[in-house]
Amino acid sequence: MSKMCKNLLIGATAMLGCSQAMALSVTTTADGSLLANTIAGSGVTIDGGSINYVGSAVSSATFTGGIASGIGIEEGILMTSGNANLAVGPNTSSGSTGNNGLPGDADLTGLISGTSYDATILEFEFTTTTGDLFFNFVFASEEYNEYLSYIDPFGLFVDGVNYALAPDSQPISVGTINCGSTGAGTGPNCDYFNNNANADLNTYDIEYDGFSDVFTAEVLGLGAGTHTMKFAISDANDYILDSAVFIQAGSFGGEPPGGDGEVPEPGILALLGIGLAGMTIMRRRKQV
Repeated sequence: MSKMCKNLLIGATAMLGCSQAMALSVTTTADGSLLANTIAGSGVTIDGGSINYVGSAVSSATFTGGIASGIGIEEGILMTSGNANLAVGPNTSSGSTGNNGLPGDADLTGLISGTSYDATILEFEFTTTTGDLFFNFVFASEEYNEYLSYIDPFGLFVDGVNYALAPDSQPISVGTINCGSTGAGTGPNCDYFNNNANADLNTYDIEYDGFSDVFTAEVLGLGAGTHTMKFAISDANDYILDSAVFIQAGSFGGEPPGGDGEVPEPGILALLGIGLAGMTIMRRRKQV
């Protein structure tokens, strides 16, 4: 049960307090400095002159209200393979997509059995005083649950090495975190997947059809000094159906970050009145 709503069933006052929590709000930006400084935490210093952002004006954003929406991170930055504005719930479409016509990324293509497209990238140099690096993130996608072969990837490369790994150590993508084609079956790392594709369940108040639990990236024994960081997300094998990564504000640091909260249970969110609209828009795959 979500920490913010553990008292929900005690009385009407608790319910009112939870229901008034703000839903997801995004503000798109192509300002790499804003994105990097939003996630910066203690124990690291980001070199402002090294910050480089690759993406469209709408593919990245800052966000707030993530706890009420169910993703388990209250605020931070959002990077997508399409349009960050489409992240806002409720989930009224199974095919929300932005197509920026951007190229892919060689590092991401190297993680998947396919070709990456429409990559959004944030990279910079940083120094750490502790020798370790941590931050919290959530991976989400509209590819769930029908298109698991379109394995949109997310990578985080420290000194060129990818540390965006699922609990079973596979690179994080649609294909490595899912519960099968229905979202309620079996699949790789299924215990860490949250299905949001069924509009009748009144589950999570975001547009994406599925998303991961909150993961903490750890790079231990990195060593004090200057290092390179690259966040990258893209489509795979086509330009459509967005994937996204939410990164917690202030969590990119030299010590384990505190969590903003647990992913709320669907039943609790239903009591809060966070529901999904009944219409589902049919989608058609673009052939590559």
